[in-house]
Amino acid sequence: MKVYTYKNCSSCKKATAWLDAAGAAYEELPIRETPPTVADLRQMLGYVAGDLRKLFNTAGGDYRELNMKEQLPSMSEVEALELLASRGNLVKRPFLLGEGFGFVGFKAEIWAGIIK
Repeated sequence: MKVYTYKNCSSCKKATAWLDAAGAAYEELPIRETPPTVADLRQMLGYVAGDLRKLFNTAGGDYRELNMKEQLPSMSEVEALELLASRGNLVKRPFLLGEGFGFVGFKAEIWAGIIK
């Protein structure tokens, strides 16, 4: 499984500590330098019931800077996924993709239901 994180993100630190404690094997990728690919984002979109907004870090500076609150509703899915793939700061983190599952954000009780 792959987990995209940001080094200064407390949720990302909690998530990787939780994965380590669970003994889970994972590849950690820096989300700013190596954002998820369009294919990864499209896969995650399936896990969030097609809700594009759930893939965005709505609390981040890039989201505000680009005025995404106004822009996102008029963007096509392709445009939104390409933007996310080009700017890792826009992606909600941690961003975890595994075999048959995916999560954005960290909630231990939800992750525990899937990751053993």
